[in-house]
Amino acid sequence: MPAPYPPLESVSRILLGPGPSPVPASVLSALGRPTVGHLDPFFLGVMDELRDMLRAVFQTQNTLTLAISGTGSAGMEATLANLLEPGDRALIGVNGVFGGRMLEIARRLGAEVTQVQAEWGRPLEVEPCRSAAQGRPFKVVCVVHAETSTGVLQPLEPFKELADELGALLVVDAVTSLGGMPVEVDRLGLDAVYSGTQKCLSCPPGLSPVTFSERASRAISARRTPVVSWYLDLSLVQRYWGSERVYHHTAPINMLFALHEALRLVLQEGLDARFARHRLHHAALSAGLGELGLGLPVAAQFRLPSLTVVEIPDGTDDVKARRHLLHEFGLEIGGGLGPMQGRAWRIGLMGEGASRRNVELCLAALTSALRAQGYRAGDDALAAARATYS
Repeated sequence: MPAPYPPLESVSRILLGPGPSPVPASVLSALGRPTVGHLDPFFLGVMDELRDMLRAVFQTQNTLTLAISGTGSAGMEATLANLLEPGDRALIGVNGVFGGRMLEIARRLGAEVTQVQAEWGRPLEVEPCRSAAQGRPFKVVCVVHAETSTGVLQPLEPFKELADELGALLVVDAVTSLGGMPVEVDRLGLDAVYSGTQKCLSCPPGLSPVTFSERASRAISARRTPVVSWYLDLSLVQRYWGSERVYHHTAPINMLFALHEALRLVLQEGLDARFARHRLHHAALSAGLGELGLGLPVAAQFRLPSLTVVEIPDGTDDVKARRHLLHEFGLEIGGGLGPMQGRAWRIGLMGEGASRRNVELCLAALTSALRAQGYRAGDDALAAARATYS
């Protein structure tokens, strides 16, 4: 018989990577509340409040708004699987990892996919997408609002115009933007938007908020074929979240308690105040990184306030530097993905993590890590950040 395992002893990290983000104590406390049944009247009331709060954060009145049981990638798959049938045309912009992931899912669903590729670190331009469409009708146009792999913010208005021209539904990945910057679903006329709990909402990973316009809901209802995934079939899931309360699956009850508290904190702070907080700390971090002589490859007007991509200086070892941050400061930042692997770091200031304390700690820790490898880091990074605050 193997020796019994001891109780798990966790570690504490300062999470300033691309996700997950730091989780407030009250959200962790909500996660540990007593579990009830998934059809308990108390829990059904929590679900109703969750839908109302999600609508407020998505800035929408959409009836079909809920939380998919699964991470942000499940939200992506649910969105595309419910909207696309074999042979449907999908126009997908790819300028990073997650546009490429949408592309892969759409192909597996049997859609006729038109891919428009843009350089990593730059937003998609609408004219190449319009040219690729060649005036044909499309079922969906898909873009990533906040590309987690590159730190690029994608303007959405031109793609709404394009989607309307093509008779298409506009599908938006808002995994790294929801709760950290405006995702104005109704004002912009976005048809299907999915996100994740572990970024700017500062909730543990495990749920994916989604919202669908009335037009998108009608498209789901008018499908000719069943949704390929029974678990993610929104015609079934929404009957559980709606007034019918038809059993579909056992919801992750305690995760939904945690999301309830996370959304309550977002709305208590106020969306405008929360967005301004993310912008302020991003500006301070950017100023400090500039003083360290580190390049920010994304043009200023397209940088995400929640995720900053930083060029690694020549001669600096990526893994050694991040290991230094983790071991000496208990601080996690992210490495680059795809063509940026080994060439860039990704620093997240998301939700609870967007604070002056974290900005100053990150700059001090980076200065230490760079000097440990012989990089001549300047002494003014903290001063530059503090000047932004003053």
